[in-house]
Amino acid sequence: MSATTSTPIPVTHHRTATVEGLTIFYREAGPADAPVVVLLHGFPSSSHMYRNLIPALADRYRVIAPDLPGFGLSAMPPREEFEYSFAKFADIVDGLLQQLGAERYALYVMDYGAPTGFRLALKHPERVAALITQNGNAYEDGLQAFWDPIKALWADHSKANRDALRPFMTPEITKFQYVDGVKDISRLDPAAWLYDQIFLDRPGNVEIQLDLFYDYRNNVALYPAFQAFFRTHRPPTLIAWGANDSIFPAEGARAFLRDLPDAELHLLDSGHFAFEDKADEIVPLMRDFLARHLPA
Repeated sequence: MSATTSTPIPVTHHRTATVEGLTIFYREAGPADAPVVVLLHGFPSSSHMYRNLIPALADRYRVIAPDLPGFGLSAMPPREEFEYSFAKFADIVDGLLQQLGAERYALYVMDYGAPTGFRLALKHPERVAALITQNGNAYEDGLQAFWDPIKALWADHSKANRDALRPFMTPEITKFQYVDGVKDISRLDPAAWLYDQIFLDRPGNVEIQLDLFYDYRNNVALYPAFQAFFRTHRPPTLIAWGANDSIFPAEGARAFLRDLPDAELHLLDSGHFAFEDKADEIVPLMRDFLARHLPA
């Protein structure tokens, strides 16, 4: 009987680092000397959303996926002691990547990961070797009816407008973000939204998330700067977007082509968390794209 060989499954390591005094949790896999792919998660998730993507890339790439402060297993200091803002998130991710020696990388951004990653790109444009956006917005085209109550908060940071957004942190809305726009929900792992909800339900976290909803207006103010980065630096870009997303609809995906006409656009029959539903489509797109633009 002849022995058979198979490709080993990459091991994902679950680690922490101290950045600006905070304990930051991150997942890491792949060869230490391989090209780096950074995965930045969205609301209300964490690096847990990349649990299946990491081993699908780590045979060829060093993959790093942090939890932002207040999310997942990273520290959640009281809001009186820490500035919960996207500017601060970019600083924290920057500090982590510098500690890990990641000097050049491809960025995969989704939802909150997009303004975090694009702010990082403004700080260090030379470090962004490629960009992958999965329902990660950078255009007002992508801010439609879903955003009306959040825009009301931006216009008037009142208790009434703040209270109107509290349902966004309920189990019903967390599940909605995963299932909306998905044709076959049996493809979704319910553990995804149940895991997210555990962290949303921590005492004090609702107020933190409301602070971030209000701070998101500062991301919109930076959209022209993000777009100028796209035009000036022309990073190779893959757009793999759930076309049925009611949070960031497909108009937001198409808008990237105004500034990145060579971007590769794929509108998938899925919703906001498209990777949960369409990993079998997104992984081949990513591996082909990265092979051309981030050769291992």
